[in-house]
Amino acid sequence: MLSESLLTVSNLLLPEVLIDYFELTKHDVKGEELHFYFTENNSVPLEFKTQKLTSKGFFPEATLQDFPLRGKQVFLHITRRRWINENTGKVITRDWGLVAKGTRMTNEFATFLKEINL
Repeated sequence: MLSESLLTVSNLLLPEVLIDYFELTKHDVKGEELHFYFTENNSVPLEFKTQKLTSKGFFPEATLQDFPLRGKQVFLHITRRRWINENTGKVITRDWGLVAKGTRMTNEFATFLKEINL
């Protein structure tokens, strides 16, 4: 479990979508680099609330470089969750395009989320 003070600071520095939909599981300082590790929460996407979904693991971790902080390069390591629709057998993921419309995140971050949509 991360300290409360680290979570408070991360809420101020990181994109809102990461705070709302992901858990900050780890952070690491490697020389002149800051690494933040996120895992998507196990909350069913709103557009699929009426369907029976089961969490079925994760996609491979995606790493992106974010804006530098205090002269250090920042890397975000993001692990996205996937669900299986019990009725159809199809893989379901959160539609990040829908989330972006209702948030205050930058266009750059919304573009990034579209790019990692595997």
